[in-house]
Amino acid sequence: MNLSTVEEDDYGSSSDQIVHKPEEIDWQMLDKSKFFILGAGLFSCVSATLYPVVVLKTRQQVSSSHLSSFKTAVSIIRYEGFRGLYRGFGTSLIGTIPARAVYMTALEVTKSKVGTSTVKLGFPEPTAAAIANAMAGLTAALAAQVIWTPIDVVSQRLMVQGNQFRSCRYMNGIDAFRKILNTDGPRGLYRGFGISVMTYAPSNAVWWASYSVVQRLVWGGVGSYLCKKDDDGVVVMRPDSTTVMAVQGVSAAMAGGVSALVTMPLDTIKTRLQVLDNNDDNNNNGNGRKGPTVGQTVRNLVREGGWMALYRGLGPRWASMSMSATTMITTYELLKRLSTKNQENLIR
Repeated sequence: MNLSTVEEDDYGSSSDQIVHKPEEIDWQMLDKSKFFILGAGLFSCVSATLYPVVVLKTRQQVSSSHLSSFKTAVSIIRYEGFRGLYRGFGTSLIGTIPARAVYMTALEVTKSKVGTSTVKLGFPEPTAAAIANAMAGLTAALAAQVIWTPIDVVSQRLMVQGNQFRSCRYMNGIDAFRKILNTDGPRGLYRGFGISVMTYAPSNAVWWASYSVVQRLVWGGVGSYLCKKDDDGVVVMRPDSTTVMAVQGVSAAMAGGVSALVTMPLDTIKTRLQVLDNNDDNNNNGNGRKGPTVGQTVRNLVREGGWMALYRGLGPRWASMSMSATTMITTYELLKRLSTKNQENLIR
């Protein structure tokens, strides 16, 4: 990562304090083929690293017991081996690649167009950036959820195998896909789609807007400590690549933690809807419908552990979203710089 091409923004508390940060790379500046190919490889590595935490979160959300994350992990390893922490990973990875491509395309296109429009409407740059990021996150989540929901349904069914839910065994992702389709029809693959959109769309909007705001605040704090006077007496900071990545990572983690806390109840309900069937967890609604309703799911959770049951798996989800946000944003910013059409503009 190189900082020779910069934007000058005043992040400090006074007008003579300047922090030089890397130039924002928009959609038109990217080599699309390189962007998608490198993105598939980089984000597959990120998914592989974080997947065990997702399995722990899912097991806790669908379980009626109150095991801690540590005890859940020990139980999985003891009875299923380390492979148990990667149940459904192949299915998740295959689906994540096209979903991520759709997500990144919608994100960058929306951010570029909305950002340009808001600036033309006279909004200050910080406000325009927050609005553009929020709209980009919302649009990207809506577009990608069409692909992600069936992948979530199948991979989560595979994740909980070996737990107390043994009503239907699946050999692999294809077998699970076929059995769900035969039993529930296409609607079975989109179970929880509505609440998934309700969970991920606002979560992404909040995350991207928060990231934009938090990053600006963090730069202001970092700048007050690291800025030095130049020959003209102006207080200037020229951060190196390590500082840039550190600020991005910290900002992403903070935004991810807040987003996890706000959307946790919806995520727990979504996971239960996608995983449990009529014969699971007393969910027979008596009207022939496959799976519980949202109301039944909430009542079952409250009956099992009070309203705090909606926050089961918060620890793993908080950790997962914070780590995922940190690795995702640093990887994403690196990916964009590696995929620019004119590398010489970014190299000193």
